[in-house]
Amino acid sequence: MAPFGATSVLIFGVHESPLAQPRNVIGSNILAAIVSLIILHFLGSSPLAMGMAVSSAIAIIQFTGTLHPPSGAVALVVMMTKPDWQFLLTPAFEGSIILVLCAVIFNNLAEERTYPKHWL
Repeated sequence: MAPFGATSVLIFGVHESPLAQPRNVIGSNILAAIVSLIILHFLGSSPLAMGMAVSSAIAIIQFTGTLHPPSGAVALVVMMTKPDWQFLLTPAFEGSIILVLCAVIFNNLAEERTYPKHWL
């Protein structure tokens, strides 16, 4: 999933950022996928629905305090590829978990790096 490239920049490049913490990565990707799948199911994938999916995803991740910018792209991926509900598990949830686990291992190999700063 394309947004994982941007997630990787955050969790490996600026791992101390609040936007790169596990709660944000996992929570935001899941919430963006859920919101987008609901909009896709009820409204289809028109340009208007795409805009609604992205803006709704941003609103919900801001409201829940799980802001993670690549999740805006998750909403677009859902609207453009029209996946089924399995998308929530693979790639959204499983991919986010795998990336966070890799970041925990990689970032903590160096003494001067600590990841995550907080889990929740």
